[in-house]
Amino acid sequence: MMLDEQNESEQPLHANGLADPKMGEPFLLTPGPLTTSYAVKAAMLKDWGSWDADFRAMTAELRTRLLDLLGEGKADFECVPIQGSGSYLVEAMLGTLLPEEGKILILANGAYGLRAAKTMDYIGRAYHLLDKGDYLPPRGDEVAEILAKDPDITHVLAIHCETSSGILNPIAEISAATYAAGRKLLIDSMSAFGAIPVEPSEIRFEALVSSANKCIEGVPGFGFALVRRSELVASKGNCHSLSLDLHAQWENMEKSGQWRFTPPTHAVAAFLKALTDHEAEGGIKARGARYARNRDVMVAGMRDLGFETLLDERWLSPIIVTFFCPEDEKFRFESFYELMKARGFIIYPGKLTIVDSFRIGCIGQMDEAIMLRVVKAARECLEVLGVRSAAPPQAAFEERKTLNA
Repeated sequence: MMLDEQNESEQPLHANGLADPKMGEPFLLTPGPLTTSYAVKAAMLKDWGSWDADFRAMTAELRTRLLDLLGEGKADFECVPIQGSGSYLVEAMLGTLLPEEGKILILANGAYGLRAAKTMDYIGRAYHLLDKGDYLPPRGDEVAEILAKDPDITHVLAIHCETSSGILNPIAEISAATYAAGRKLLIDSMSAFGAIPVEPSEIRFEALVSSANKCIEGVPGFGFALVRRSELVASKGNCHSLSLDLHAQWENMEKSGQWRFTPPTHAVAAFLKALTDHEAEGGIKARGARYARNRDVMVAGMRDLGFETLLDERWLSPIIVTFFCPEDEKFRFESFYELMKARGFIIYPGKLTIVDSFRIGCIGQMDEAIMLRVVKAARECLEVLGVRSAAPPQAAFEERKTLNA
């Protein structure tokens, strides 16, 4: 029987209608790749010719529908997809939109801001790094002060959601400070776009990058840049890379409708289905609300077990949450990870330099019922390990409280 002839009753579903991936697969409690729906998986069961008119139409649809997510102000922007992971898109944005004589202020409070700085080292462009550590966001007044002291800075890079800690950074106040100083903002919204509103009519920016396998709930294979058209036009000749040149990719797509190099055809087909499902759910607002409920239910349950979040309540994102590892000597993350996996949940190791931690994602095809199962599994794992208390080291917890006072 052909797949599209299957009855809906034959497709595994949760009671709330979310497709259930548990066909021998664990839930991915990560910031992406994430758990996708049955329908998104099924969209990849057809092959597409990369130069064929049908696939060119799919590319055009992809670009238009992504721009639609910008809401009011979208008319000033262009969508440029690029093959590869999110880091490819960040490098493409930096290498294309920052002129060789430019200088960028990188706002870091975790691994991805630091990776952007490393990218600048590789491509040989000037930058100033503000590193806030793991606990706190960069604030508008800090941005204003740095820009006032350094007139050579032309651009600012902000990470929308820093998934190494799970912090949701205050993009609006960063944007206000940037443009008040006459500079330009670039946003790495890799793990937030599609669930957290970022409309150019409300928050000014010149470009934003994200990835297919994040809050839209597609699969890995490409990312996309949403770039103000005037900036894109002015960027010709800037890029250090043949394959990561946003201007060249845009120019080619405008002329022929084609990607310059072999496109991830199956990932594009899956993404179009994911966009349809995103719209059917209620768009950015509804998607973000589901993720927020996932977070709230999971965090409350984990705290009942004794775990504590790395971040103060006001900075918790609905994307992923970082927890301190328990101080109890019987807790070993590797053992906890394997026990959770055996119960159907793949969690994420920590990515901090200061304290031992682990992360639990809130995004993907999951709802609050699944998050209650996550908490139940965590309780069982602690019992197996013989961990009596999931409380963090007191010194680390006190440091968090001091920094957030």
